[in-house]
Formats: sequence, structure tokens, C-alpha cells
Amino acid sequence: MGKFLLWAVIILAVLLVSRILSHQKAAARQAAGRRQDDARLAAESMVRCAHCHIFLPRSEAYMSQGKTWCSADHARLGLKK
Repeated sequence: MGKFLLWAVIILAVLLVSRILSHQKAAARQAAGRRQDDARLAAESMVRCAHCHIFLPRSEAYMSQGKTWCSADHARLGLKK
């Protein structure tokens, strides 16, 4: 009976340690993914619409006539007076 309890405690300890380690690895992977997302978002430059003067990411801007616009409609309207 004593050997059975000893093996039960050892098995439970191994399961507990493996669960803790897997949780730490998952948390580290998730934190690394967030850091990569933050770095990607922070690295993108912002530009200003020549018509309404709002700032938007360069990847979302509409380029026309050497200027940046927030939409094709504002590019069609031109500079605001």
C-alpha cells in the first residue's frame, strides 16, 4: 500500500510540473506574438490627408498627384480652401 501511495504522489507531481511548464511556454509565446504585433504597428509611418488633414497609416492612404489623401473622394475634391 505504501508503494502505491508513493507512485501516486510521484505521478501527480510530474503532471503538475508538466502543466506549469506548458502554461509558461504558452504565456511566453503569446507575449512574443503581442510584441511582434506592437512592433509592426508602431513601425508604420503616419501621413496626413491633404484635404481634411486627418492622420492615417501610410498603408491605408490614397496617393494621387504627389499628395496623400484619406479617400478617392478627397483626392477628387482636391485641396481644401
